[in-house]
Parts: sequence; structure tokens; C-alpha cells
Amino acid sequence: MSSDRRTLLADAAVGVLADSGLRGLTHRAVDRAAGLPDGTTSAYFRTRQALLTALVRRLVELDQAELQAAGEAAGVPRGAEELVAGIAALVERRLTGEGRRRTLARYACALESVHQPELREILAPRENAGRDLVRAFLAGRGFADAEARTLTLLRSVDGLVFDRLTGGGAVTEEEIRRLVAAALLPAAPSAPA
Repeated sequence: MSSDRRTLLADAAVGVLADSGLRGLTHRAVDRAAGLPDGTTSAYFRTRQALLTALVRRLVELDQAELQAAGEAAGVPRGAEELVAGIAALVERRLTGEGRRRTLARYACALESVHQPELREILAPRENAGRDLVRAFLAGRGFADAEARTLTLLRSVDGLVFDRLTGGGAVTEEEIRRLVAAALLPAAPSAPA
């Protein structure tokens, strides 16, 4: 029961952070969001730091589960258009509904992690089936630097999500198509020493 209550509180904290920002993230606000009596959150997470750490761990858990499921369901794309479609579906989930709330919370935590290295460690990118399939797609095209290209592509997509989350609008498939095309460009020749 204790772990269920902790998960409930961490999920409520994600919602509070998404709706009210870091300033609004208080034990009392989480109690209200979770529909629990005042003092419940502080009984489980004594400090604001403990609450924030639990929230970040929960965000990572939810994101990893989403990326793992998406990657397992999709399999390695057979072509660039299939990769574009898969990324577009992920972007749509990140910009709408509950995914949007988690994305807002994730970016708030990422900014906070600049001042709190322990949060940065929790938020560090991890292996998952979604990342694996992008890397496998690029490696299957003969790129020896498939890992580096995967990270660049996924970080670029993340940048588009951030831009639209803060500035409004949707990410178009054409924008994603251009990022995938850039990932598929031949490596530039090395400059002479």
C-alpha cells in the first residue's frame, strides 16, 4: 500500500508541476491534487527535495515505459517514412493530453536539474526500445556512428517539442522528415590535419 500511495502522490505532483510550475509544487497542493488529507504528502516525502526527487523518478519511469512500449510495438522501421511516422506519433503524444502535462513537468525538472545535479542523474537519457530501433535503423543503413546520429536526431526532435510546447503550434511531419533526412546524410569528410 505504501508504494501505491507514493506512486499516487508522485503522479499528483507531476500534475501540480505541469499546471502550476515549480513555485506551485507544494505538499499541500499535492495533497489536494491527490484528493488526500492535508499532511499526507509530507508524511511520505518529508522535504520538498524528496517530493521533487520522487516526481522526477516517476516521470522517468513513465517515459521509459512509453518509449519501451512504442519501440516494441513498432519494430525497426523499414524505411525513412516509417521512421518519420513513428517519431510523429511520439511527438503528438508528447504535445497533447496527459503526455503534454508530463512534457511540461519534464522540462521544468530539466531546468531545475541545472542547480541540482542529483536530478540531472535521474533525468539522464536511458536505453529503451524506442531509442534502440532508431539506432538499429541507422546502423542498418551502414552508419558506423549510428549511436551519435541517434542522439542528435532524438535531441533535435526534443528541441522541436520544446519549441512548440513553449511557442504553440504543432510539429509537422515535414519538419521531422527533414531531421530524419539530415540523420541519413553521408558523413562530412575530415579536415586535413
